Amino acid sequence: MTATADFKGEASRLFGRKRLFNFGLPAVILAYFVYIFFAFDIPGLSERASIDNARALVADSYSHKTHVLYDARSESIEIAIEGERKGTYAEGTAPEWVTLTDTGMVAQLGRGHVVTYEGDWVRYDIPDYGVIEARPSRSGVEMVFPQGGMEDQPEWINASKNRLAVTTDRGRLTITRTRAELFKYDMGWELFFFTLDSPFHGKSFADLVGLAVSGERVRPEVSNITAMWRDFWGNAMWRHSEVMWAVFETILMAFLGTFGAAMLALPLAFMAARNFSPFMAVRFGVRRVFDFVRGVDALIWTVVLARAFGPGPLTGALAILLTDTGTFGKLFSETLENVDEKQIEGVQSTGAKPLQRYRFGVIPQITPVLLSQLLYYLESNTRSATIIGAITGGGIGLLLTQAIITQKDWEEVTYYIVLIVLMVMAMDTISGWLRRRLIQSDDSGL
Repeated sequence: MTATADFKGEASRLFGRKRLFNFGLPAVILAYFVYIFFAFDIPGLSERASIDNARALVADSYSHKTHVLYDARSESIEIAIEGERKGTYAEGTAPEWVTLTDTGMVAQLGRGHVVTYEGDWVRYDIPDYGVIEARPSRSGVEMVFPQGGMEDQPEWINASKNRLAVTTDRGRLTITRTRAELFKYDMGWELFFFTLDSPFHGKSFADLVGLAVSGERVRPEVSNITAMWRDFWGNAMWRHSEVMWAVFETILMAFLGTFGAAMLALPLAFMAARNFSPFMAVRFGVRRVFDFVRGVDALIWTVVLARAFGPGPLTGALAILLTDTGTFGKLFSETLENVDEKQIEGVQSTGAKPLQRYRFGVIPQITPVLLSQLLYYLESNTRSATIIGAITGGGIGLLLTQAIITQKDWEEVTYYIVLIVLMVMAMDTISGWLRRRLIQSDDSGL
């Protein structure tokens, strides 16, 4: 009876402990999520979020805006894509929705929205609302509204003594003391292929094909295909040649860092493996070095190395090399500790020396694992090199960071992100193909 009672008591305690664990663990997780909910101020997220800003950001990523600027000091009108000098229309020219006049211009924004610059007066005719009139002056902005006064306007009109901003679904008009500026958004990445000064700008795809095949030479010294390529590759606004070089720098950083780390880690891994390094002090020291260099994130190494050696792609490659040396060293040493000793003994029986035993008895066994890890980290480091490049001043990461900081041309940000995604996809495809070819080849050889 005593034994039975003890057995029942032990079973009850075990079930009670199990029941406590089953209910306690979900309770702890729930408490953690409640803590996160308040610690990260998630309730205040809705107050801080701006749907209008998000909508404008998304729209700016796949569209472009044209600026029509009236300078009250010089009484001149300038029209430019994205407000850039490189995208400025020549004097006397304008996009098709703008008509230049002797006293100013008329902009047809669509759906009945018309903006007119006439002398120093600006008028915006808005359907179902009326005509807003304004004029920049030294004392402020003179305004005339069709309905009510300055304080009685709808949300899409922001009016004060020195500034008027009208934002509709067809464009945005801003007037200050010294200028009036109209912004009109259109779909697409304007001037992506050819800038305004190129003879190929504005031509349809069929026209370009015709010029490439049988048209007269636009530039007598080169063929039309060569001229098209030069205008595209040397595009002053989108800088395709600089962007492609930045992509190459990013891949080069990842390649040099990854393969450099592998070359350093492999001999050190032999010193860290128990079955190849008989000295415990050596194994301990090398393993701690691996722990140290991989314990510090690549971004931290980037900051340290940039401080020591200055910015540049080589600094980024060294940061990747340091971090991956520790990672590869650990992986390679663990792989070495699991090699088949019989193959090494077979090579040794032929009278092979130690280096020959390593070459023909060890390396063929670990090559598939080494190649698999090496190619995987090359793919991963291609992504990391983008962020590292933003710190070291090299690669596509630098261009992406500069475009984000300006917060002006988000279509460029989208362009760089698309290139980064395509680059990672290409590296994934190539590394996967190499893994299949090389590893299968090594396995068949064994």
